[in-house]
Amino acid sequence: MHTTCLMNGLFASGFDEKSCLSRLQSRRYRKSGTQRKPSAYLLSKLRIYEALHRHCGPYTESYNRTVQLIGSGDLSTFSSTNCKYLVWHPVHGIGNRIVSLASTFLYALLTDRVLLVDLGEDMTGLFCEPFRGSSWVMPREFPLKSLFRRNAFRFAHSVGSALKNGTLKVTEDSPEAPPFLFLNLYKGIYADADYCFYCDESQSFLSRVPWLIMLSDQYFMPSFFLIPSFKQEASKLFPEKEAVFFHLVHYLVHPSNRVWELITRFYDANLASANERIGLQVRLFKAQFRTSTVFTDQILACLLNQNLLPKIDNRSQELSSSAPRNQTTKAVLITSLYPQFYQNLSTMYSNKPTASGEVIRFYQPSHEEKQKFGDSEHNMKALVEIYLLSLCDKLVISSKSTFGYVAQGLGDTRAWILRRPGHGTNDPCVRDLSTDPCFHYPPYRTCNAAGNNNSSYVDVAEHVSYLKHCEDQNRGVKLVDVHEEL
Repeated sequence: MHTTCLMNGLFASGFDEKSCLSRLQSRRYRKSGTQRKPSAYLLSKLRIYEALHRHCGPYTESYNRTVQLIGSGDLSTFSSTNCKYLVWHPVHGIGNRIVSLASTFLYALLTDRVLLVDLGEDMTGLFCEPFRGSSWVMPREFPLKSLFRRNAFRFAHSVGSALKNGTLKVTEDSPEAPPFLFLNLYKGIYADADYCFYCDESQSFLSRVPWLIMLSDQYFMPSFFLIPSFKQEASKLFPEKEAVFFHLVHYLVHPSNRVWELITRFYDANLASANERIGLQVRLFKAQFRTSTVFTDQILACLLNQNLLPKIDNRSQELSSSAPRNQTTKAVLITSLYPQFYQNLSTMYSNKPTASGEVIRFYQPSHEEKQKFGDSEHNMKALVEIYLLSLCDKLVISSKSTFGYVAQGLGDTRAWILRRPGHGTNDPCVRDLSTDPCFHYPPYRTCNAAGNNNSSYVDVAEHVSYLKHCEDQNRGVKLVDVHEEL
């Protein structure tokens, strides 16, 4: 219970530790060093939110009353003092889901909404309940649940579509608000009108909608440091900007006991005894590089150039069968859908000694060959590997991969990012600017012209000192801490 005072106050007391072992045990597996401390204001806000969740959570009187508004559409009795809800629906892979879930939770904190999650069949049993005394799982009988996967319905009842079609005026003095709206904030379906989400005028209107359903595969957390009505509050919650994802993901996302057992069993058997642990996450977006040696050569160049691995001693013909007792060992954890990178690298280092005398051992927990959607076992393996990567001392991740972003943020380890192969640069990898994930598609139109194709482009990174363009996505932005020079 006293694990560094419950993560510096991040967790409220009273949790049953046995029901979620990872909540407190995970800290014991992480590298020692300075731990980021949450602000007192964030801790206060979390305690207030937990009370709100208990009051408004599933099957409470407030929940039952508010859910009836979806069918009736009568908001005449609804007021700002009633419970309001934010439903999160999963999109794409486990990395996308975790970054969007954390972002959605911050939106709930800033707008005094209760977060409910639609875990679906492929995420059930992966995570612990984060809020003591109440569930975050959306009830199966939620009226709109069967319609979540119907694109036509979602788009017809989204803020962006309603604006585009002229069926809704998102203004502060709009006479009526609908009982629910969808927020479509994910790659591939962003319409110009969807960007109205990032505008104050829209947020004022959305505050009167009882039910908001969020669909996003993005880390849109940085947007709350841009929206004027949220900016001051977000900065007060997180004076240390790079710590936003770190604090919220550690508060919100905890592997279930089943998943935690898989994580600790692999770690104890393969990684615990090593002097240093190197995490290598390999994600390919083009199939031709799977069998090519080009990407393997690039990975090796990154590992050698950054002194993450020692060079192979080519003067020796073979590896000695007997090694000194005090020899330093490095464990390299490789996560990839494919086995080739593990096979290539482990073969190189198993046949000859290293120039430094270090022993290098490689491990790969799984190789699924392809990403599987709607598969709970696949998602469980992915979650296990993300957490194992986050427990490594140093980290190399793939460009534009949310899988790697989550591992980096969880471990608070600033990673080296592998350049995408074939993109014309001599640098095999580059050090990330911060441990916070990249927001790939930030708002790029001025708010007073939202939905207007003639509106001007705006580079948000030019106007905010603690936002910088991502190393792996030119248009994307990420939160960084700004240190004043003396």
